[in-house]
Amino acid sequence: MSALADSQTKTSNQMDTPRGSDDSTGSVIRLNQVWKTYRMGDQDVHALAGVDLNIERGSFWAISGSSGSGKSTMLNLLGCLDRPTKGTYLLEDKDIAKATDDELSDIRLKYIGFVFQNFHLIPQLTVEENIGLPLFYQGIEGADASKKARTLAERVGLGDRLGHRPTELSGGQQQRVAIARALSNDPSVILADEPTGNLDTSTGDSIMALLCELHDQGKTIIMVTHEPDIAAYADFELVMRDGNIETIRENPPNPKRTATPAGGPS
Repeated sequence: MSALADSQTKTSNQMDTPRGSDDSTGSVIRLNQVWKTYRMGDQDVHALAGVDLNIERGSFWAISGSSGSGKSTMLNLLGCLDRPTKGTYLLEDKDIAKATDDELSDIRLKYIGFVFQNFHLIPQLTVEENIGLPLFYQGIEGADASKKARTLAERVGLGDRLGHRPTELSGGQQQRVAIARALSNDPSVILADEPTGNLDTSTGDSIMALLCELHDQGKTIIMVTHEPDIAAYADFELVMRDGNIETIRENPPNPKRTATPAGGPS
């Protein structure tokens, strides 16, 4: 699996290019001199400061860094929840910086699946209904939506929980519902924000096994985490500092990636 941040050498974020990297061929995401600046009083605060990054389709990335390093801003930008102040962000060759609000909404619906630390399930809806909710906005309803939601529930090991509501599920099961919901639009990229943050170690490992299984099936996954053992599941770890990419390192093979069946107990 190859990925790169080839133009890092043009900035202060210098690094050795990860093994297997090349140009933008196969890229799903490309950032070129991306800045995100906020005005606070009479000062400009640069949450991102000239970031260059290339992420190839099918790669698995972890973004880490201390509080205030820019990792949350990076995730919001990658998720098209915000636009860069300047610079270029291409997602599937779409120029995000120039997109209108409606276009950003369409891009999120079509290309991105979100997985949140707090799950963000609707408590009044069943597992099947929570998974199927994004399908409504894609114009998929009725029997077709139900069939797809059931298929996705089975894919994450919850085929026998379709009628349950979130309060009747464990934390790990709720996160599996959230992952199934993220898959409903068959996204180009899954963005996971601290996906194991509210889970115990064993359940967290089970969720990571599921994400790794999805990666093995070809999904591009970008995950924010502050936990080194969770970051170690990824192919590459990107470390943020002061709005810059401090380092990008290629992780060695992780034996835990096959230790827990993705459909196992949680």
